[in-house]
Amino acid sequence: MKPMGPLPPEFASQSGMLTIAGRSAEDWSAASTPVFVYDAAIVATRVARFRAAFVGVDLHYAIKANPLWSLLTAVAPLVDGLDVASRGELVRALENKPAAAISFAGPGKRDEELQAAIGAGATINLESQGEARRALRIAEHLGMTPRLAVRVNPDVELRGSGLRMGGRPSPFGVDAARAGALAREVIDAGADWRGWHVYAGSQALDAQAIVDTQAATIALAARLSDEAGAAPPLVNLGGGFGVPYFAGDTPLDVEAVGGALAEAPRPAILANSRFAIELGRWLVAEAGVYLTRVIDVKQSMGETFVVVDGGLNHQLAASGNFGTVVRRNYPLAVAHAMGVPAAMTASVVGPLCTPLDRLGDRVGLPHVEPGDLIAVFLAGAYGATASPTAFLGHPPAAERVAPLGPS
Repeated sequence: MKPMGPLPPEFASQSGMLTIAGRSAEDWSAASTPVFVYDAAIVATRVARFRAAFVGVDLHYAIKANPLWSLLTAVAPLVDGLDVASRGELVRALENKPAAAISFAGPGKRDEELQAAIGAGATINLESQGEARRALRIAEHLGMTPRLAVRVNPDVELRGSGLRMGGRPSPFGVDAARAGALAREVIDAGADWRGWHVYAGSQALDAQAIVDTQAATIALAARLSDEAGAAPPLVNLGGGFGVPYFAGDTPLDVEAVGGALAEAPRPAILANSRFAIELGRWLVAEAGVYLTRVIDVKQSMGETFVVVDGGLNHQLAASGNFGTVVRRNYPLAVAHAMGVPAAMTASVVGPLCTPLDRLGDRVGLPHVEPGDLIAVFLAGAYGATASPTAFLGHPPAAERVAPLGPS
């Protein structure tokens, strides 16, 4: 039997039938399975926790984590800004926030995307000198002053992060050694320079590693600002806040991170700059549950396989095929038997014709029969839109949002 990750706190103490936002899992899945269910109230509790820990720091939502329209409309009023990575996300963001609260990152922005962002008045996080010059040329053609920030490839990395994005050659951002000069070029060209965007890594659970990275980022932003000869309106410190997906993971102590940031010395050139933290996964991952129905329970060479109607085509991350080196188990449960001790060891597998389609690898489960629901937790981030939904022609999963307040 292999261990699973910890259940999110909102579900850990439940017994019997799983409920999500006060409704049973069977109720949520009555129309069809598989289905993602997102509880917007859980997102709101994460936002409130951030606000309490990071007084005076702006909170941006990275839409890439979950761009579902009905979830975005619930999240947008709770945060200060939206960070996008494509024109499609830009369109959604503009319908939920003023352009001044939107920033656009990504190493391969096409000219039409730059034009759309400049025309709307969104901030472009420049990833290279070439992109800067294209943006300036497009802005001149439009007769507009572009809002431009410089994304920095920092000379430090976020220790213990699942995806390290700093301290090494990268398609993301301008190397720190060149960033100050590029900011000066942008300012001299007459652009509205909006500051720095520094993202060193993601999915970190070590509070001290994040504290150290933020301190290094502040020092870097001050040094680059001195090189550019201008104080930045905003320093986006990135994010990197992780969630506990796997056995042995412990939740991030965000209060420790917030307390350290509040006490961190602020260089004079940053005295009037705002700080922002960009979060996606930490806000929405634990708010989502993926419900999939058992089709068959079979034996093969002494092992039990629980075959369900959804798999890696909807939940690539839970199958272990989205950036993890060693496959480990997300938390999952038999939906009608929350808190019931394990009675069997089984692998939960999807309907696809590949051995990679495995949502649970030899996990302990209560007794399972065809027709039961399996709930896969931490499904709120990088689920449906980060999975190969067209693979083998199976239908997409439904997605439903439990709204804030009375339903």
